[in-house]
Amino acid sequence: MAHWRQLQRGHASFPVSFPHDAQRSRRRTIAGAAGLIALAVAVLSAGAYLRRHDSSGLTVDTVQLGAPAPAAVTAADSSGSRSLIDSALAKVQDAAQGLMPAPGNSGLQKQPLSEPVVQDLLPKLGQAEARLIAIYRLISEGRQREALAQADALVRDHPNFQLAHLVHGDLLSLQVRPVTQLGDVPDTKARAAQEQLNVLREESRRRLQALTERPPEGYVPTQFLSLAPQSRHAIAIDASRSRLYLFENQTPAGASEALANAPQLKLIGDYYISVGLQGIEKQVEGDKRTPLGVYYITSSLNPKSLPDLYGVGALPINYPNPLDVQRGKTGSGIWLHGTPREQFVRAPQASDGCVVLANPDLERLLNTVQIRTTPVVIAPQLQWVRPEVLDTERQRFEAALQAWRDAKAQGNLPQLQAFYSERFRHQGRDLAQWWPKLEEEVRTARGNGVQGLELKDLSLLQWRDQQDTMVVTFGEVAMGQSRGVTKRQYWARENDQWKIFFEGTP
Repeated sequence: MAHWRQLQRGHASFPVSFPHDAQRSRRRTIAGAAGLIALAVAVLSAGAYLRRHDSSGLTVDTVQLGAPAPAAVTAADSSGSRSLIDSALAKVQDAAQGLMPAPGNSGLQKQPLSEPVVQDLLPKLGQAEARLIAIYRLISEGRQREALAQADALVRDHPNFQLAHLVHGDLLSLQVRPVTQLGDVPDTKARAAQEQLNVLREESRRRLQALTERPPEGYVPTQFLSLAPQSRHAIAIDASRSRLYLFENQTPAGASEALANAPQLKLIGDYYISVGLQGIEKQVEGDKRTPLGVYYITSSLNPKSLPDLYGVGALPINYPNPLDVQRGKTGSGIWLHGTPREQFVRAPQASDGCVVLANPDLERLLNTVQIRTTPVVIAPQLQWVRPEVLDTERQRFEAALQAWRDAKAQGNLPQLQAFYSERFRHQGRDLAQWWPKLEEEVRTARGNGVQGLELKDLSLLQWRDQQDTMVVTFGEVAMGQSRGVTKRQYWARENDQWKIFFEGTP
């Protein structure tokens, strides 16, 4: 138990906090699970509604989120009650009234929820989410028996997916009576669940944003200036949208003689996530906030060694990183992990500081990413740009990096020392304590006849807040040799000059 407590500083400790955390998560999941109903039906029933009214000349692309709900289509039953789809569409349109516009600096583009758009999104979404959308497509086409069969399979495969059970229950009810609202329950029960309904609306809003405000094809988050081919994948998390984006790095090996190449990232995964109960920007141990910054996955934990709270596994990240340490941030044990067996998803803010995914989505990460080489960017809000927009910033920093390399290769110690910040720290040592080690390294290299240094497999990840920071990873190889040492440096812009405040190995 002492071992786990050591791992879990700043994380969800157990067993003490596990019951509380689980109970809170159960409460939120009951409501949060239903969030995708509005989302999925928005995608699919809009098309069904317009197909039924093709005489108006409207197309799917004309549907505008936030517009007044269309008049209800008459249900097939004699009672005149609205169908499941019609009721859902009205709810979606109401929820969409509060959908925030895409910020001008996000780089995201609004798009209609047309069928081609949905088809393009399906491979990127979580498996269960995609299956649920397929069910709603069948409902929108009036194929309720097929929808029920697929819903049967979905709840069988994911027995604790509350949302799937809700949809399944509505489909069963439709066999014997009209369903007048999603999750057709007495009003008294709905009134008793006001908190859960509020959570539902927020989750629905964020899911709607994820589908209707998309990064254009080929765009990348601004943090990724360059990514070496050795980093086969990358992760970016947008806390404001409760979304995790998984990229495949398609930068070819040896693509250019330049120090770094423009990032070539393909978006292959797009998942709903939950962050800290108290939000983001972690400062101290136990504050229940998720950290912001540039991190790397450090290991993959075997689920057999973990309590059920963490689901199918966990991917720890290197919080606190050297920048966090510089700023006096405390805590540890920040992971990407799953949910307990009794849950499928959590509310947007429900963890003790970790990033929480549905278990099927986490399984894809576990089977895809590599430890130590996969960067994880956690931002309050991602900004998306064309890769070439980052060229100028990358080239400016490369000039400083090349000058540092040349000073070291030439053994020019005064010039080399000028690249190191007065606030340099390495494992508790300041620059004066650490510098003799670097001096010895340089003199040894010169004594062995090293005439130059090559920086290979360079990755540049920038972080901007109150100060510009660059996280730099490269292989340092003596000229004429094929192997060297992998290093990671943290640079900060001080008085418009780049300075190193940490240097070590990943």
